[in-house]
Amino acid sequence: MTTYTAKASQARTKTISNPNATSLRTAALIAGLALLTMAIAAPFAELFVFPRLIVQEDAVQTARNILANQTLFRAALVGYLITFLCDLVAAWALYVLLKPVNENLSLFTAWFRLVYTVIAIVAFLNLVTVVRLLNASNSSSGFDPGQFAAQVMSSLEAFRSNWYFGLLFFGIHLGLLGVLVLRSTYIPRLLGILLIMAGFGYLINALKPVLLPDINIDFAQYTFYGELIFMLWLLIRGPRIKEGNEELI
Repeated sequence: MTTYTAKASQARTKTISNPNATSLRTAALIAGLALLTMAIAAPFAELFVFPRLIVQEDAVQTARNILANQTLFRAALVGYLITFLCDLVAAWALYVLLKPVNENLSLFTAWFRLVYTVIAIVAFLNLVTVVRLLNASNSSSGFDPGQFAAQVMSSLEAFRSNWYFGLLFFGIHLGLLGVLVLRSTYIPRLLGILLIMAGFGYLINALKPVLLPDINIDFAQYTFYGELIFMLWLLIRGPRIKEGNEELI
């Protein structure tokens, strides 16, 4: 216990003595703003736009919907892109915020979010393919509607499949983040428990199609509320962290 306290104290002293270092308050605010931006952009694309355009198991109708609402579809892509870019910002800010707890574990935790983000951006390229198909259909009068619909649906399914695979790494990130919060002295431990539960939910959702296809575990989709509560704490209480003793004002 004494060794851990000494290491945390040394990390704080190093952060405070370096005038170019990002403060815990700033890191908390940046992380909170990044999560808030994602909480707006991601639901816009995932819960508002895509359900209106994509008809499961009906490639032709999906293609028609996208062709008739190209601006809305492109807006959804912007929402996804903003979300994934904010993930990069959040990974860095959360690393800085929790570095005083355990620098190596905080870095390890950040890498899992970075891996997830890279996978998500690669998956996002499938949506870019859909945009290219749209551009080709707009400039060509002889394109095959059936082939176009099949290519669009294939790209959409590839995006979803690859992105959901990346959520496996995101779930691990949240679990490790929760462990760091539990070990910290300046963030409520309840948030650590909620983050671990959220990470567990993402892991179950990512593994269910492969390992648990016949088991009803719908509760996992509600565990993400832990992220929202953590975001609110970062925005409201995070900027009030004392730099010297890692306590709240």
